[in-house]
Amino acid sequence: MITPEELLQKAENAMQFAYAPYSNFKVGAALLCKDGSIFTGCNVENAAYGVCNCAERTALFKAVSEGYTEFTSIAIVGGKDGEIDEFCFPCGTCRQALSEFVDQTFKFYFKDNKGTIASYTFEEILPHSFDLL
Repeated sequence: MITPEELLQKAENAMQFAYAPYSNFKVGAALLCKDGSIFTGCNVENAAYGVCNCAERTALFKAVSEGYTEFTSIAIVGGKDGEIDEFCFPCGTCRQALSEFVDQTFKFYFKDNKGTIASYTFEEILPHSFDLL
């Protein structure tokens, strides 16, 4: 069983690959599947901001594209110039994208520059998410 600390370390490793020449804000994510598989992602910016992709969705899309659709948790870290500062919460688009595949008990893990780890359920991060099913 992977610990939140181990998942956060994988997110930190992924953050190093972020392509963020415009904001210099690098983000890494590590998505844990129910079977123990882990998919990582980083943010990828573009001069046309609308085609940028967040770390969380990069990890999610990698997993789904390989047939994984059941997840238990995600670790997210980020900061200016790749230095972790405060907790790096996911944007609304990433929260909604994850809502398609997770239940309300899905966990989010965050770490700040002091090494403090925070944990939230999906219900706490996105109450009343949009759902057609």
